[in-house]
Amino acid sequence: MAELSESKKKLADEFFILGLTSNGRQFRPSDWAERLCGVMSCFRPEGSGGRNAHLQFSPYVRPTMLDGVKAVVVNNDLQQLEPLAYHFVLNFAKDNDLQIVNACFLPLPGDPKI
Repeated sequence: MAELSESKKKLADEFFILGLTSNGRQFRPSDWAERLCGVMSCFRPEGSGGRNAHLQFSPYVRPTMLDGVKAVVVNNDLQQLEPLAYHFVLNFAKDNDLQIVNACFLPLPGDPKI
């Protein structure tokens, strides 16, 4: 069986927090994803800071859009880096009744089957 490349393993080890409640209503305020990611921006891999690190989102918690719905992508590596931050993000989603969807790796057309 072929092994997943390191970058594909990283993609497969994420989950999404959707800006929809469990009953399908849009979560407010409209900038919730950017606010959450801004709070989490200080959590990053060792040595990835740099001069403008305070102006960038963390690679572990980043905003995105999925089918027109604001979402946050959370990498499970955050749990190893900082367990309290990881639980903060999960509890934010649970406390606000937001949908959590596990990410999965889907091969691109033409990629060899695994």
